[in-house]
Amino acid sequence: MNFKEIIKDVLLTEAKEIEKAAANISFDIEKAIDLIINSKGKLIITGVGKSGLVGTKIAATLASTGTSSFFLHPTEAMHGDLGMIGKNDIVLGISYSGESEELVQILPHLKRFNIPLIAMARNENSTLAKYSDVFINISVEKEACPLDTAPTSSTTLTMAMGDALAVCLMKKRNFQKEDFASFHPGGSLGKKLFVKVEDLLRKENLPIVSRETKLKDAIVEMSAGRIGSVIITDDQNRVVGLLSDGDLRRALMENDFSIDCNVEDIATMNPKTLNNKNLLASDALKVIEDFKIQLLIVTDDDNKLVGVLHIHDLVEAGIK
Repeated sequence: MNFKEIIKDVLLTEAKEIEKAAANISFDIEKAIDLIINSKGKLIITGVGKSGLVGTKIAATLASTGTSSFFLHPTEAMHGDLGMIGKNDIVLGISYSGESEELVQILPHLKRFNIPLIAMARNENSTLAKYSDVFINISVEKEACPLDTAPTSSTTLTMAMGDALAVCLMKKRNFQKEDFASFHPGGSLGKKLFVKVEDLLRKENLPIVSRETKLKDAIVEMSAGRIGSVIITDDQNRVVGLLSDGDLRRALMENDFSIDCNVEDIATMNPKTLNNKNLLASDALKVIEDFKIQLLIVTDDDNKLVGVLHIHDLVEAGIK
């Protein structure tokens, strides 16, 4: 049995069904978009079985892209949760057959409260479709299942249609990356767009020496500071140099190396600094990568030391 061929056949079968649906968009998508956009309430997704599972994912996608949405199981709705649907809400009902008993049971109650209904089903003559204000056709000619019975192509198309609806709404709202990040403050994009240098800045117990400090004493400070470097400042706390472990290793290779020399003799003078602690941490990471450094010194407008940003701090914070 060639499983690679089976996988290929499943993927191609489902892809072909999506292509067919894309070539035959006959439903009134503009009406569905307008209903949702102009609603003062939420978009509530409901469905049973596989349709319910797909509906849960669609609700999550919509909620994360600017459309207030949640999933409601129709059985729970019939036993008290119908009160979760407000008069300003819209319902998106999903049932491939359009006849799922649990879903059909709540339809008269939705109409009783004049709740607009968007339906996803395969048959425009189904009960779900007849109750709907907008019917979205999700019919497929062939399921990827070898028995042509298990929901495979149809659930893939339903999910893709939900994605398409979400994208249309994003376009209509001019939904931007910043908006997406605001719904994902703990995600990588949220960190990229919201975490600033100041949030990750090390300010306390920094290893600082003067330019006249002997190298052997600077090494002691370097070990105690645990950032792999020593910052050199003048008597006004202005940054004048940086001794890194790389500087130290290079100096050790010199024939005239002396541990009793002044730290400024082997340090990098006038190192790269940043005078904007409100810069996004992701932009600071780019500076670190561009200059091939591990430590970025942050100063004020007078070049006085404010703190340091280590590449390890950025990595641990999930900044990429």
